[in-house]
Amino acid sequence: MVTLHFEHWPKISKSLRVPTTSLYDNLKVSASRYPDQTAIYYYGNKLSYEQLDQEVNSLAGYLQQKLGVSSGEKVLLFMQNSPQFVIAYYAILRANAVVVPINPMLVADELEFYIKDCEIKTVLVGQELYDRVRPLLGSTTLENVLIAAYSDYKYSDYSIDLPQEVVMDRMVFTESNHYLWREAIEANLTPSEHTSIGHDLAVLPYTSGTTGLPKGCMHTNKTVQANTVGAYYWSRATPNAVHLMTLPLFHVTGMVHSMHMPIYSGSTMVIMTRWNRNAAVEMIKSQGCTHWVTIATMIVDFLANPNLNPEDISSLTSLSGGGAALPEAVGEKLFQLTGLRFVEGYGLSETISQTHFNPADRPKMQCLGIPSFDVDARIIEPATGKDLGIGEIGEIIVNGPQVMVGYYNRDDENQNSFIEIDGKRFFRTGDIGRYDEDGYFFIVDRVKRMINASGYKVWPTEVESYLYNHPAIQQACVVGVPDERRGETVKAFVILNESFEDKVSEEEIISWAKEHMAAYKYPRQIEFRKHFPMTSSGKILWRQLQEEEKNKVQ
Repeated sequence: MVTLHFEHWPKISKSLRVPTTSLYDNLKVSASRYPDQTAIYYYGNKLSYEQLDQEVNSLAGYLQQKLGVSSGEKVLLFMQNSPQFVIAYYAILRANAVVVPINPMLVADELEFYIKDCEIKTVLVGQELYDRVRPLLGSTTLENVLIAAYSDYKYSDYSIDLPQEVVMDRMVFTESNHYLWREAIEANLTPSEHTSIGHDLAVLPYTSGTTGLPKGCMHTNKTVQANTVGAYYWSRATPNAVHLMTLPLFHVTGMVHSMHMPIYSGSTMVIMTRWNRNAAVEMIKSQGCTHWVTIATMIVDFLANPNLNPEDISSLTSLSGGGAALPEAVGEKLFQLTGLRFVEGYGLSETISQTHFNPADRPKMQCLGIPSFDVDARIIEPATGKDLGIGEIGEIIVNGPQVMVGYYNRDDENQNSFIEIDGKRFFRTGDIGRYDEDGYFFIVDRVKRMINASGYKVWPTEVESYLYNHPAIQQACVVGVPDERRGETVKAFVILNESFEDKVSEEEIISWAKEHMAAYKYPRQIEFRKHFPMTSSGKILWRQLQEEEKNKVQ
């Protein structure tokens, strides 16, 4: 076990006892402690903890008594960020059922897979997504649809940069087995006793499926509590904290850091249904947001705002995130603007967010951080399982209280995804990394993303990091493309800063890169883009760009 990082551990315990209670119990406790505290701020409207808990219980009663949701049943949650997402998530838990949160960008053909995989009977859906659900009624196990209109929860006179989904009036549905959110809440039905405890299954977040079919990660109340409580102590949140919620809640980082952790601490969630950099500034300023967990792509866009005034975001005391490393040049710009270092972490759907954190008082740039509470993280040689030492590059494996029970209905995947070392069961992340003399972990790249150029290993993340030092580059995505002579060569897709559009050429950037990177590493091809294909969690779909290039030579 690597223990070098203990020398730099914050002045708190290195171990945490994980609660044996359910996630819903966190809300119940916060509502008892802080009934009048604002739990949710949503486009001008506020919902207290007492109101939040009341609506959660009303909806849970409706799920049980009207829709027949039973203990342990899997319920689909198909919404964008909204008060209804939070209420629905905790109502499903309160009904002793299991949340299956799904990416709201999916279409009907994709959605069918999840419904069949979990034998879903009931879905809670945002009305703007209903047309994607409708074709699956009758053709799958899906029977009941509970439909929400986000406009029900916004303040009627609020009009600043509202997403279209929030502006939409409540629609009317008269078909059988279709239920309206407002009617469900107003029915005020009492749910049965809450019996779910630590080892019971709570949520099934699905992996993105970039290496095959999506896989449901079985997480219990206890595995989620491990990271909820860990995030609470590490981020130094208090009931007075105000959290800006921009990451999608179906994704584990947003789920834990922007929803579960604030609810555990009894603090306020400022919800954005869609990312909008101007709206984000307005909410930070007007609501006094203190904590913002985000990703590099949002930070890049946020800082590109020509109207950004440091005074408008002076309430922020904590900026953190993960998903992809924040380029050093962007991190420095952020620091000059806010005086805050971006504190990066690392985790996966399989670990319900973080296994690693950077210490807030001693972060390192473009670094995963150090292993979190009770986490044993190692670097191994992928083929042999041999432990590797300081600076050696290999696969990151993790053992800890937040690691999933396993993949749902995927026995073969479970056998291949875990390895036993020293009597411990480690999850194989598939990420290539290393750790330094301080015990800080760094990612090199995904195993499957490495570019083999004339026999040299090129890691796209490293090349991207160098490119961000060019003043013209706002965003970059590097992929390997077929090359007759080199086998593969390096190509960079680039979004330019507005002030450099039509003022810099592809050839100029290639020449600059040649001066700043090794000969085998610098991009031989540059393509300017206005936008990148993105996941709804804000990650660049590098694989899609790579496939486009491969298809050109077929």
